[in-house]
Amino acid sequence: MTGPSHGTAPAQHGGNIFLRIVGFLSVLSGVVSASLIVISVGVTCQMIFIRFVLNGSTVWQTEGVTYMMIAATMLGLPYVQYLRGHVNVDLLPLMLPVGARKGLAYIVLLMTLAVSGIMVWNGYHFWHEAWDWGETSNTPWNPKLWVPYLALPLGFGLYSLQLLADTWAMARDVEPPFGIDPDASLTEALAERSE
Repeated sequence: MTGPSHGTAPAQHGGNIFLRIVGFLSVLSGVVSASLIVISVGVTCQMIFIRFVLNGSTVWQTEGVTYMMIAATMLGLPYVQYLRGHVNVDLLPLMLPVGARKGLAYIVLLMTLAVSGIMVWNGYHFWHEAWDWGETSNTPWNPKLWVPYLALPLGFGLYSLQLLADTWAMARDVEPPFGIDPDASLTEALAERSE
């Protein structure tokens, strides 16, 4: 997997063990996410072969692929954050002085952490309820629903951890706010972003 094409580097760790561990977990999560996508493609091809070549019926493939793609999306969150791959509109941060830019970065990170924390909390309760009650999907395959539901609190939990690491890195000056060089002028930063 490659990084973003706009030139922003992955999260920096500056030798900090906490930032290195969180970065490793985010990369591991990305590998699991990518693996789930590859497996989903393989299962889809197998399902097409069974249905249209062998003229057979399929029981679990569609549901399994749906669960794997949702898990891939949730588990991909921390890896995309680690790569700085989420959509970023940086015109306002580029126009702000360094101090205000850092303040805006804290506000954005804390608001994102709040939303992510809500998702972890609700996702955990959703998962725990399915696990505690032994819920199943009520389909012919009938899998236990706690297994696919686990991706929600796990993915958002790892995403929150990466956001905390990003906040820590910015607070310790390991990484500048929004990845923008504090000494760069607006024109230089825009030129660098467009390359």
